[in-house]
Amino acid sequence: MGVLQHVQHQISALNDLIKINNDRIAGYQKASEATDENGLKLLFNEYIDQSKSYVSEIREYIHVLGGDPADGTTLSGKFYHTWMDVKAVFMNKDRHGILADCEYGEDIAKKAYRAALDDKELIWEDEQVVSLLNNHLESLKKAHDTVKSLRDTVNA
Repeated sequence: MGVLQHVQHQISALNDLIKINNDRIAGYQKASEATDENGLKLLFNEYIDQSKSYVSEIREYIHVLGGDPADGTTLSGKFYHTWMDVKAVFMNKDRHGILADCEYGEDIAKKAYRAALDDKELIWEDEQVVSLLNNHLESLKKAHDTVKSLRDTVNA
């Protein structure tokens, strides 16, 4: 793979993470609309802001690489369809159901970051982007664990 192809592959991978974060934003917006609990609304809004920050950071790095950052959400794939399915059924969901769907969304986001970091063709040479993506992933893991814990307390 030539240098230009390598850079284009990096830009593509980063754009995929922008779309995943935009999907996450849309999912938490739907979850926030589906609950009357102020505590959950605050948490969901925190995760929306978190993903907006991630998008901003990734966009900056794409500009450094000379690329054009993506807009919008994914048009295919499980994450987009899951959030859209969640949208359709949220109004019939209780706290446990909403949190279970959010946890699943967090699983998808974590998986996307892990896949980008583990992609052998990317071979991230810039420690700045590796650090950035690892920081995002660690925060996503914490968000996942928080949502899972809240979900589990519903059954307790």
